[in-house]
Parts: sequence; C-alpha cells; structure tokens
Amino acid sequence: MTPQRTNRVATLLINAMVVFVILILVFLVGDILTIGLPHVTWHLLASPSQSFAAGGGIRDQLFNSCYLLVLTLVISFPLALGAAIYLAEYAADNWLTDLIRTAIEVLSSLPSVVVGLFGYLLFVIQFHFGFSILSGAIALTFFNLPLLIRSIEGSLNAVPTSQHEAGVSLGLSNWRTIKGIILPAALPGILTGIILSAGRVFGEAAALIYTAGQSAPIVSYTNWNPLSADSFLNPMRPAETLAVHIWKVNTEGVTPDALTISSGASAVLIIVLLIVNLSARALGTHLYRKMTGHK
Repeated sequence: MTPQRTNRVATLLINAMVVFVILILVFLVGDILTIGLPHVTWHLLASPSQSFAAGGGIRDQLFNSCYLLVLTLVISFPLALGAAIYLAEYAADNWLTDLIRTAIEVLSSLPSVVVGLFGYLLFVIQFHFGFSILSGAIALTFFNLPLLIRSIEGSLNAVPTSQHEAGVSLGLSNWRTIKGIILPAALPGILTGIILSAGRVFGEAAALIYTAGQSAPIVSYTNWNPLSADSFLNPMRPAETLAVHIWKVNTEGVTPDALTISSGASAVLIIVLLIVNLSARALGTHLYRKMTGHK
C-alpha cells in the first residue's frame, strides 16, 4: 500500500470515529430532549418542588445548581490558575514538581462518593457547616481542581515560546509577560477548562448528597441579605441541586408525576449546560479578540 493510500485510509478512519462520537452525543441529547421538552413548562420552572403531591416544579433546585456552580468556580478557579501558572512558568523539574503532579493525578482519580463522604465528615460534621451550599462548593472544589489545573497548564504550555521571548526582549518582567501576553493568548484554552469543569459541577450528584443535602427549603427571592436564614443567597442553607433532585425523584419519588418531573428536569439540565457552553465560548472569543487585537 502506497503512503498516499495509507494516509487516505487513516483519514477516513479518523473521520469515521469523529462522526461516531458526534452521533452518540446527538442520540443521547436528542433522546433526552425529545422525551423531556414536552414537559418543560413555565409552571415547572417557576414552582417549588412537592414531596408528595403532584404539580411540583424545579425552581429552587435550578437556582441552587447555578448558585453552587458560581460559588465553586469562585473558590476553585483562582487556586487552579495559580497552581497552573506555577507549574507551567516557575516550577523546576525536580522531585517537588513530580510530587505535586502526582498529588493532582491522585486527586483526579478519587470517586465523587469518596469526596462527598470526606466533605461530610470534615465540613458538615467537624467544621459544623451542616448540609449547606458552602459545604458542597468546597467538596466539589477538591475534584474540580485537577481538571482545571491540567486544562489551564496545557493552555499556557501551548502558547509559543516566541511570545514569551518577545516580552522578555522588551524588558518586561516574567510576571508582566505572563499577565499581559501569555494569559490573553491562552484564554480560549482556559475557558475550555472552565466549561468542562462547569459541566462536571452542574451535573454532579453523588458528592452533593452528603454535603449540600437532599432538601430544598423555601427561600425568599426578594431577601438579598446573605446572612438571613431565608435568603436565597445564604450559603449556609441546605440546597438540593437539579441533578440530586433528578436522582431523588427517580429513586425515592412518590409523587404521581415523578416521571414527568424527572424528564422535564433532565431536559432543563441539558439545555442549561448547552447555554453555558455556548455562552462561555462566545465570551472567550470576544475577550481573546479584545485582549490580543485579533479581528
């Protein structure tokens, strides 16, 4: 077989694999949306959930998921960015760096249930945070960090060394070169890491069962005081997320319309993830063009 023919065959196989992966995604998303979208109504989105009666909604669970996602990223992103910059720009090739990378790999391999139980013992019980959004956010940070660190580090390493050398040749310090040249160039990859971690956080259930809890108390969406017990911004209140609610309805739900709620909530979960992904990519493209001058 000639090299040209081998190349064509390999290209066809790779394209077929890509198409197969896309078809799997389209089938999964299409099946969930086809079944769930007819049940997505304003009543479902704007009504509180019901434990026994029919007609409940997912208002509080949807907000809890978004709030938990934001709080988790606020905690984990600065830590991941600092660790990635250190590993990519400052760390020497020695035993300490190897130890750090090994610790990151071990942390990424921990099952979410183990992380949830650890968060339950440490934050819920030992630190007396109770079942709360804060306990869930800190627990999610533990297995969100490895993904973020590796994604950001890879994005920083992908920036051509010529850009770093250009900054140094202009008399810029290493930090100013990183801040003004390397980070803007790596922004699309950094946002991709944020998107991946956001999807993982938004769809997580196992770790949150033991930390954020399985209850969604009625809160006031007009009370903006985060220290108030009934405020929707209070990070110390229990918060059943959308993914936990779907699991709970399918396993323990006794409401007559449990299947309808589960199907509609699953469709909403997929739609929110798609909105987050597309919005983040659009924002990343805009910021990249603005910070680098590309059109």
